[in-house]
Amino acid sequence: MKQLLWAVTAACAIGANASPVRAFLTTGDQQNLLSPSTVSAPVKAGFVIRIDPKRQYQRMAGFGAAITEGSAWLMRHGMTEAQRDALMKELFTRDGDGLGFELTRLTIGASDFSRRHYSLDDMPPGQTDPDLRNFSLAPEREDVIPATRQALALNPKLQVMASPWSAPGWMKTTDSLVQGQLKPEHYGSFAKYMVRYVEEMKAEGIPIFALTLQNEPHFEPGDYPGMRMPPRTRAEVVGKHLGPLLLAKGLKTQILEWDHNWDEPWSPLSMLSDATARKYVSGVAWHCYAGDVSAQSQVARQFPELDVWFTECSGGEWKPQWAETLPWMMRNLIIGSTRHGARGVLMWNIALDPKYGPHLGGCNDCRGVVTIDPKNGTVTRNIEYYAFGHASRFVHQGARRVESGGSADTKTGLDHVAFANPDGGTVLIVSNSAAAPRRFTVQAPGQRFGYELPASGVVTFIW
Repeated sequence: MKQLLWAVTAACAIGANASPVRAFLTTGDQQNLLSPSTVSAPVKAGFVIRIDPKRQYQRMAGFGAAITEGSAWLMRHGMTEAQRDALMKELFTRDGDGLGFELTRLTIGASDFSRRHYSLDDMPPGQTDPDLRNFSLAPEREDVIPATRQALALNPKLQVMASPWSAPGWMKTTDSLVQGQLKPEHYGSFAKYMVRYVEEMKAEGIPIFALTLQNEPHFEPGDYPGMRMPPRTRAEVVGKHLGPLLLAKGLKTQILEWDHNWDEPWSPLSMLSDATARKYVSGVAWHCYAGDVSAQSQVARQFPELDVWFTECSGGEWKPQWAETLPWMMRNLIIGSTRHGARGVLMWNIALDPKYGPHLGGCNDCRGVVTIDPKNGTVTRNIEYYAFGHASRFVHQGARRVESGGSADTKTGLDHVAFANPDGGTVLIVSNSAAAPRRFTVQAPGQRFGYELPASGVVTFIW
């Protein structure tokens, strides 16, 4: 009854002929956390956001976060079964106030957020296994596969992608998971390794809709798995090995190029200039740790037929202030990446503990979307939870991004993006990075209303 009365009040505020507008607000002072809010009559002066649903862009696949080995272990061993079931339902469905994650990412073997370093075909130093006789999903069957199966059972629409942090050490110049490059004589073996993973995960009930060839291919970390793969190597592995093998096997799994930061758009452009490799690539994946989100569009202009994906960003204690970090995440990840073409947007770890783990090497102060205390299984919902919730809870798989234009004044601090859901509903997300409240009017077909957004606040409107 309370929700009904509130909806009626909102409808009255904007006119009897308009459909009711629901609004959900999060503020940098944490006094509002995806809290119901009310709209007002149109503002006479100030910023105007004009929505044109006839101008449509990319079709959305969803929002989500990675189920790393550390996250999966924590959820399965740091909580009771009832606690875990409740959290998984909250993350992967829209029941009640669930986030409705529809996209996730797995690591093929270990990342830094694993309790040990491993591949799926480890060999003693000096030994090789080109026929993959030693290949095994056993490490993933412990926690990652059960956690992912549960997520898929809760949300059958969930799409799962996967990325390796390193080839098995015996395929590399270092004979180690740490640092090094892929040896040319093992390009074919690495492709077989990737396809074997896809086939065996499918047999486990987990279809992999997309692969990236290598996580962060221009980075060789010194204390956890990684592998440098320059554009020429990526093109040769995709064009001569992985692409043809997936095709020969009749597998529909897509190949996404790059999977690294915004600051080096020249690298995916270079790889994609290889015509043989290009015909097997369906999209380009990006991370947030350097550069500007506009790089996504820079590459998309050259290859408009390719999908854009945003596949990793992590919050951390280097930026703990909500009033600073919440608007940054909205401007760059939720709003920025989608305005620059992203069909899907992923955070890094879905869950970490109060010590920012489990991890082995790498980041010492990364946050998960949620923090789970393994002493008692309690859950803390972090900045990332609410930032992503402003999109994932309301923007459904299959939605189209639509045009949302604003006034010419760029000093307002307002960023926005709009979507048309498959059911005909409209979603508008607005963020205010300014230090003062901002008043604005929203105009759309059959709809006109006003709102005052607090400093460092985010609001999602749906109607």
